[in-house]
Amino acid sequence: MSRLPPRPDLSWKEDGTPVDGRVGDVYFSRHNGLEETRTVFLQGCGLPGRWKKQPSFTIGELGFGTGLNFLAAWQLWRETRLPGQWLHFVSFEGYPLDRADAARALSAWPELGDLSSKLAEAWPERAYGVQRMVQAEDGVTLTLHTGEISETLPQASMLADAWFLDGFSPAKNDGMWAETLWPLVRERCREGAVLSTFTVAGSVRRGLAAAGFEVEKRPGFGRKRERLEVRVANQQARQPDPYALRPFETRAGKVRIIGAGIAGACAARTLLDRGLEVEVIDAATGPAEAASGNPLGLVMPRLDAGDTVQARLLIDAYLAARRFYAGRPGVTETDVAQRPKDEREAERIAKILADPPLGLENLEALSGGGQLHKQALIIEPATLIHSLLEGANCRFGETIRMEDLQDETPTILAAGHSITSLLDWLQVEGRLGQVESCRIEVDAPAFALAQGDYFIALGETRLWGATFEPWTGGEIAVNDAAQDANMAALERLDPYWRQMAQQAEIVSRAGVRATTPDRLPLIGRVPDPDEAMKVFDGVRHGQPLKDDAPLAGPLLIAGGFGSRGFTWGPWAGEILAGLLLSEPAPATISALQAVSPMRQILRRLKRGG
Repeated sequence: MSRLPPRPDLSWKEDGTPVDGRVGDVYFSRHNGLEETRTVFLQGCGLPGRWKKQPSFTIGELGFGTGLNFLAAWQLWRETRLPGQWLHFVSFEGYPLDRADAARALSAWPELGDLSSKLAEAWPERAYGVQRMVQAEDGVTLTLHTGEISETLPQASMLADAWFLDGFSPAKNDGMWAETLWPLVRERCREGAVLSTFTVAGSVRRGLAAAGFEVEKRPGFGRKRERLEVRVANQQARQPDPYALRPFETRAGKVRIIGAGIAGACAARTLLDRGLEVEVIDAATGPAEAASGNPLGLVMPRLDAGDTVQARLLIDAYLAARRFYAGRPGVTETDVAQRPKDEREAERIAKILADPPLGLENLEALSGGGQLHKQALIIEPATLIHSLLEGANCRFGETIRMEDLQDETPTILAAGHSITSLLDWLQVEGRLGQVESCRIEVDAPAFALAQGDYFIALGETRLWGATFEPWTGGEIAVNDAAQDANMAALERLDPYWRQMAQQAEIVSRAGVRATTPDRLPLIGRVPDPDEAMKVFDGVRHGQPLKDDAPLAGPLLIAGGFGSRGFTWGPWAGEILAGLLLSEPAPATISALQAVSPMRQILRRLKRGG
């Protein structure tokens, strides 16, 4: 199977109606499709009445298609939303349309105003996984799970207040209406949830009833005489939560963040945009003075040859970073030419290009070997992080101890390698990284090279490196050996730029990056390690995970980002917002488990520790 999701077999009727030849069905009627959406799904789920006075409302949808249902909900939300409310729309699609085709299809509905163009501009990239669009000015998020519904729905971490059961006709697209899906939908419903669909097929009615729903036929729309309205019959027990993925029971109004680097700044911006009061505390005299404070940074993807949970979450995080940073101060789009550093990496890149996880708009082969990453980003950290912290109450020059965090204020620990002074049980090690930079009186266009090490040019600034050496504590200082290693790397990357750099004043900068043994970040709620070791002691003997992870109060963490802090930061911010505000997660359950701090305790137990 290709690592790119398949496209629909798209054709167009004479009146402009899009058709998927794979199932022989239309996406909508060009004459009354929008009105059908409003009647069947919006009115059928009791909207807008059911979302009034709720701080947030979540809609789930089976079958994203052109995005018409989402746009109709967004338009109604914009017309009726109260200040501070948020709408979260979570949809599932197996055969995503291309941006241009979606824009063509939606051009049939000029009454949707600017929303169609906003969606087209933010249209998800062609990739398996989970992508999120945030429209903070309207209080709207769109989370799209791309892949076969039998794989994506079980991996969705969400509770919906309403469901739009869409997709093509059950007679033509039975996979989207399989009886096995309805218990999964039921598990993802809040108490009082309402579902609606255009079909009254007997198999659908029986499947929904068997899953515990109350099913009622209602007058249909147009030529369809009947439709279904479906309600949750009774509240379902929550499943055990051994990885501490459950959200806070009480919605937060204020959040404290320890750390003013990129991890803390991304979390701050995300939560400020959600309307929370945010306090940021850092021991330094200002923001971005530790590992996040290099003159320039680079956001580019880390692509693996295998299609694993880790490979997909790396892509999800990279695309989230690109979307989050777009248009912000201190961010410049560029291409990155990546050459293999050795034969092993050449083989890996060749495998990636033979079966790429991203489309040609993002990735293509370089002549002579290697890959070109399109739409990567060059970051100016000082400018970016200052802008992200606007609106937060920042306190600098303060060192925080665990005894200072005993109140009920939710607190995000985002202090880089210093996190171990607060949570000494975490497996986090420091890696000393040094970069070199200089200014050259040649205003170069933005570009970057990568070959194990990297080189960045932006205006008159040049930066290259970086070393990645063990650090066990003590002074964080630059050294000549690291500079020599970086200069040798620059010679390999581009001898011309080394010659130019040698004629300028070179400035070295060192910082410590926090890394984990599995090189994945730590994102999520903080467990109580001693209690967790007791609760899950049976794991040593192969017993299943059947309990909730005990928690260390209202603590969360965003750390262990290694050398990819600017990539992980935005994705982490959205995950933490979901936990704090009971929002749908912007990631699969497998990805959330892979980055959960609780994983370290469970691995220790499984290894007999």
